[in-house]
Amino acid sequence: MDTVSYEYRFSFPNGREEQFHIHLDGATLAPREPLPPVLPEWTRLEFKQCEGCRLPYGSYSHCPLAAHLSPVVEQLSDVTSIDQVKVTVVVDDRTLTRSATAQEGISSLMGVIVATSGCPVTEFFKPMARFHLPFASPEETFYRAASMYMLAQYYRWQNDLSADMDMKGLFRFYERVAKVNKGMADRIRSIKREDGAINALVLLDMFVHGMQHGLGETLEELKPLFAPYLADTNII
Repeated sequence: MDTVSYEYRFSFPNGREEQFHIHLDGATLAPREPLPPVLPEWTRLEFKQCEGCRLPYGSYSHCPLAAHLSPVVEQLSDVTSIDQVKVTVVVDDRTLTRSATAQEGISSLMGVIVATSGCPVTEFFKPMARFHLPFASPEETFYRAASMYMLAQYYRWQNDLSADMDMKGLFRFYERVAKVNKGMADRIRSIKREDGAINALVLLDMFVHGMQHGLGETLEELKPLFAPYLADTNII
């Protein structure tokens, strides 16, 4: 597939509509659209730079994640988190429509952008972004994150690299992501916009902070579904 495309349409009760189109390279999931020609000051790399930022010093003038989030933040700058909105999401050949709060809709959109922006911390989310599930529940997110991580370990094993079968690396990865979420929220909070975008990041961060406890619980609850794989048989 040459291009992977996502479309988010926000329809407000007063008739206002906002649309966001994301087009990504089908192989790398790198954004195909150029960044806005003029980026806001809050997207500059050194502006409230995330703790532990992994971008080489002097290599970027602007934070790639902040830069790719800026159209959403600026376009929805007057939206509060509890505003009701109808969100239509087009992913590949599927269309999903749902009534939601603005923070839920923006959070779902941001999830794709966060994974594909070029941030070296969040790029590990790319497999989840490729098979994006809008408005995923915490349980769905934990299952998808664990599945993604374990498939990555299979690819590492194929390449004669060490494989992390107890998933400790997944928790370390989410600890780094929490710092990115905080950094982005601090950036957006500093420009004194309405709280829709900030609380959308907070919603994403709830998944991050709930990962260690929630993942263990979810995997235990799902374990009975895998009983056929655990039976002492020769079918596999």
